[in-house]
Amino acid sequence: MSKTKSIYICQNCGTNSPKWMGKCNNCGAWNSYVEELVEPKSKSAAVVNAPKSKPQLLHEISSENRPRILTSDTELNRVLGGGIVSGSLMLIGGEPGIGKSTLLLQVVLQTKGLKTLYVSGEESEQQLKMRADRIKQTNNDIFVYTETSVESIVQQIDQVKPDLLVIDSIQTLETSLIESAAGSVSQIREATHVLQQYAKRHHLPVFIVGHITKEGTIAGPKLLEHIVDTVLQFEGDRNYNYRILRTQKNRFGSTAELGIYEMRGDGMRAVTNPSELLITQRDEQVSGVAIAVTMEGMRALLVEVQALVSPAVYGTPQRSATGYDLRRLGMLLAVLDKRCGFRFGTQDVFLNIAGGLRVEDPAVDLAVVAALLSSYEDTAISNKFAFSGEVGLSGEIRAVNKVEQRIAEAGKLGYEKIFISKYNQKVSSTETEINFVKTVAEFYKKLF
Repeated sequence: MSKTKSIYICQNCGTNSPKWMGKCNNCGAWNSYVEELVEPKSKSAAVVNAPKSKPQLLHEISSENRPRILTSDTELNRVLGGGIVSGSLMLIGGEPGIGKSTLLLQVVLQTKGLKTLYVSGEESEQQLKMRADRIKQTNNDIFVYTETSVESIVQQIDQVKPDLLVIDSIQTLETSLIESAAGSVSQIREATHVLQQYAKRHHLPVFIVGHITKEGTIAGPKLLEHIVDTVLQFEGDRNYNYRILRTQKNRFGSTAELGIYEMRGDGMRAVTNPSELLITQRDEQVSGVAIAVTMEGMRALLVEVQALVSPAVYGTPQRSATGYDLRRLGMLLAVLDKRCGFRFGTQDVFLNIAGGLRVEDPAVDLAVVAALLSSYEDTAISNKFAFSGEVGLSGEIRAVNKVEQRIAEAGKLGYEKIFISKYNQKVSSTETEINFVKTVAEFYKKLF
């Protein structure tokens, strides 16, 4: 009889330790070690689970190209790289109540002709029916199964033979091979491994819902994100109705794509033109507002940058940024101080990206500088101006990529003038006037 031993596993990174420790030496998390019983597998189990395939020569393997599965959700198709790949594991994580289950249920309800097995370990059949009634969609090809046992789920998959499997959520599943509670590192790792082997063997695409920790990362071992093919992050500000679906990992597409949804009472609505929603409509112009043209994957977005510069009341000036990197804001303030002579050292500076969106594109720098200068001078910028350019440490305006798409998006939304780097002079536009700027000082003279 095999001997069962007890080890301690960090619930944050999965590091093993023979004894309990208050702080993990690998990831630095406190009070993350949990005791788990580990029982070695018997030889009979090893024989049963032995691989049945054999090594093959690469040139002898047929390059079978299975078509992607297109859902009714255009935003999800874009984020996944053009649709669902057969046999892929897709992990979607997000805060509680952000809308992960609603999004997946809505997708399978709206996609006709796709036999789906929706496995829920958190809700009953009646609760799922109530959610479907609220979405106001019907589909006769959806099977609902409320179970947490991995072995029972695999049996039902063999009987139903679905085209798509949804697991909600991976933290609720447990297998009899592991002597630990559901949600532990061992259970999550083993359950995901079983689903991965089944999905690859039967070419079954699987959506897995995952919880996140208080730090914003997906709960469970980091190995979970390495096992799956795609990691999607569903995020949003609870003060807004907008939700953002980001790609953190994608073996079959780009990781720079972004999908935007609007949370409504009847489910999620895909936002096809997010630029109109991210820009505030005003009757009169105010200072400290500039429009930036940014890129998220292959999509050009226009976002509103708001800045407030006021004399510091206390001894140390405040610096605050929402939706923008605070350290990059400090760098831009230093450039304006050093290269242009603007004394922001005695000013409180507050920066906000309207709409709850977080931007990382360096092309937003020029719009941030414009908003700061507008608030500093208390002079409004025309609401028909757009900006796209990266600011360097020497005060130069650097060229940005995909500038043709940025100019086209600004022209489509009615912007009459766009400021870009002088090093993008190869581009031209018939709808929007292009102003080329080389340095921040030259930009200030042309703008004001």
